Amino acid sequence: MTRKIHPDALNALIAGEIGAPAILLGRQRSGDCVSIRTFCPWAKSLELVCSETGERVAMQRLHKAGLFAVELDAAWSERAYHYTCVTKEDQRESYGDPYIYPPLLSDYDLHLFGQGAHREIYEKLGAHLRCIDGVDGVNFAVWAPNCYKVAVIGDFNRWDARTHILQENGESGVWELFVPGIGLGERYKFEVRSHNRGYQAQKADPFAFHAELRPKTASIVCDIDAYAWHDADWLEARAKADPLRQPLNIYEVHLGSWRRGDGDKFLSYRELAQQLVPYLVDMGYTHLELLPVAEHPLDKSWGYQVTGYFAPTSRFGTPLDFMHLVDCCHQHGIGVILDWVPAHFPKDEHGLNYFDGTHLYSHEDPRQGEHPDWGTMIFNYARQEVRNFLTANALFWLKKYHIDGLRVDAVSSMIYLSFSREAGDWLPNEYGSHENLGALAFLRDFNEAVHAEAPGAITIAEEATSWPMVSRPTYIGGLGFTFKWNMGWMHDTLQYMSRDPVHRRHHHHQITFALLYAFSENFVLPLSHDEVVHLKGSLISKLPGDYWQKFAGLRLLFGYQYTQVGKLLNFMGGEFAQFAEWSEARSLDWHLLEVEKHAQMQAWVRDLNHLYRAEAALWQRDCDAGGFRWIDADAADYSVYSYMRFAEAAHDFLVVVLNCTPVVREDYRIGVPEAGYYAELLNSDARFYGGADVGNAGGVHSDSIASHGLPHSIRLRLPPLAILILKKTESAQPS
Repeated sequence: MTRKIHPDALNALIAGEIGAPAILLGRQRSGDCVSIRTFCPWAKSLELVCSETGERVAMQRLHKAGLFAVELDAAWSERAYHYTCVTKEDQRESYGDPYIYPPLLSDYDLHLFGQGAHREIYEKLGAHLRCIDGVDGVNFAVWAPNCYKVAVIGDFNRWDARTHILQENGESGVWELFVPGIGLGERYKFEVRSHNRGYQAQKADPFAFHAELRPKTASIVCDIDAYAWHDADWLEARAKADPLRQPLNIYEVHLGSWRRGDGDKFLSYRELAQQLVPYLVDMGYTHLELLPVAEHPLDKSWGYQVTGYFAPTSRFGTPLDFMHLVDCCHQHGIGVILDWVPAHFPKDEHGLNYFDGTHLYSHEDPRQGEHPDWGTMIFNYARQEVRNFLTANALFWLKKYHIDGLRVDAVSSMIYLSFSREAGDWLPNEYGSHENLGALAFLRDFNEAVHAEAPGAITIAEEATSWPMVSRPTYIGGLGFTFKWNMGWMHDTLQYMSRDPVHRRHHHHQITFALLYAFSENFVLPLSHDEVVHLKGSLISKLPGDYWQKFAGLRLLFGYQYTQVGKLLNFMGGEFAQFAEWSEARSLDWHLLEVEKHAQMQAWVRDLNHLYRAEAALWQRDCDAGGFRWIDADAADYSVYSYMRFAEAAHDFLVVVLNCTPVVREDYRIGVPEAGYYAELLNSDARFYGGADVGNAGGVHSDSIASHGLPHSIRLRLPPLAILILKKTESAQPS
């Protein structure tokens, strides 16, 4: 038998250099004989066992490194078998032969993947539990086209890269192997050896469903289909709803710092389900948005440097634990949005970077492939398999984890080749311009796939430029997002609110300007984590004045946001006026709620949330120019703004008045469209919220005096640094 193995092949096997192990190992028939070989470096002796009869045949050691073989008659060509060995530690172990099983990926799978069209490729690549002819095991598959050898290593083979070498499936660049006898919880990596410059590394599985807790980096075999969901009613209702005409009030959360447990430990996904979900319900939010939960090695990255795109981070528990959190949200009427990062990935050696000894997922030229601001790699969107990886990943979260939406990070950096680069530091496209055509095609494909395959799910773009039609359908030339963050509104609003009130009259346009473009996109108004980090200070710390004015100003800011055109997003901690800038390394300052002012701020936001959900005028026509009308946009001398919000019902509207100075305005008249009694639904100066109770005793009757181009008017007492939200509740009484 030794003469049948070429010495070079034998040496390559022993050195772990062989790329086609099936030519040496497994079962091979020659005439009337069957030769069966296995490589087990830790075995002292080894037997071949017929799985059906229990018959045992001693195997001959061909090489001291651990190559064993036996020659048998042709009857063994059809028999199922396994191996039993006595290890060098005198332990008895059994294992199956991985080289006698067919591949999982079909030619059609490989064709679709090569075309970038396999939207469920995560069901084939990666590690999957599989049963073949009654034999249970795990199927491993990975895309590494520039390797001459790929092996799966783990506890089951003592991390020895010579024992479970994958086989290349045709010329697809996909390597695959079924390993019998292993199952859930196995830790593993892929050892890759490249044709390029002798590169070799141990890589985490790009499609792994579970990963070790950092700083460890191995992937873990996991069955994510084992969870029993209880949210069918939620998904059915979501599929029938129009998100543009539904309330969307998002609470943005970083799971590691929302709240900590005893000993400053992270709360688990299940503990968060017990604590965070009731908080969301009590506060009246409609959706929870999570900073990236996909696996990442560095806490300080907040999850934006992803190494495990298909694995929820192990910091807070298992994949099934995360499913429980999502399921719990749905059962309590809360949608879940994930922050998703398809713009870039980190350089960590175990991740996607230089995966098979080449820039497989990125670009070789750093003018295209490396992000100058973040020190990360940029995906090569022109490569079909890379686009397939990302689109399938998006659908994976929506289908497998029942996620309701994806907020796509850093879209501006994706669509411009020149993003954050000086002249000469970027490569133009084929037309000599700076648009990233591959990224644009990917974004359109991604949005089309989401809207087609996850009914009712939404996509939200973080996009800060003037690129047109980001949130318009692809069939009219748009990018296809459901919504876009209104970064201009955020910037202008925070800049205006940070000014001393005495100067605001000179910058009146910073508030009115947003309405000039408010309906050019479907907007979300974000006061996100990005505004309370990197020495920017917390929201309340941005506001001028003394302690009283800061709290009044923050109530005014939130009231203005909630009554403007657009859906809503607020980062955790702002709702109770945390003074400290946010840090991922510690819990929010929940002890502040023991101070009356902070508890009153939380009460204000809670009541705003519940009013928002109750009043269709605040969300039903966000994307329709008929949903908003200025009453008076020009009262710059008073720094007063008045406007109306309209629902679809003809007479369902709200009147909103903002006084952006600390001066009480007496007998302030504004026009209204209908006669009646206008009740104060909310007054941010109410004593209950920490104000001075300046207001209108609950409401006012209209006068038959035309004003501001409207047939009727009301006379108000405007509280200082405050907002009034009024609604006509009955017909006017005769004077």
